[in-house]
Amino acid sequence: MKQLLQTILEPMLEHPEVLEIEVEETEYDVSLRIRVHEDDVGRVIGRRGRMIKAVRTILSNANHGSSKKVFVDVD
Repeated sequence: MKQLLQTILEPMLEHPEVLEIEVEETEYDVSLRIRVHEDDVGRVIGRRGRMIKAVRTILSNANHGSSKKVFVDVD
């Protein structure tokens, strides 16, 4: 999951070296916290949140075999 998120995000960032992804997994969900350079926050979120919504959709579909809910947050 972390590798997939990194593969999606790195090409769109101006500062990919700053990208950090924290994964917290519990019995019921998987939380991914993204930290990027302040100049890249808008790129990750996108207009009206479209980009982050698309990323969330991709990760939720990638986790289809599991009953765990996927959460993606941007710091």
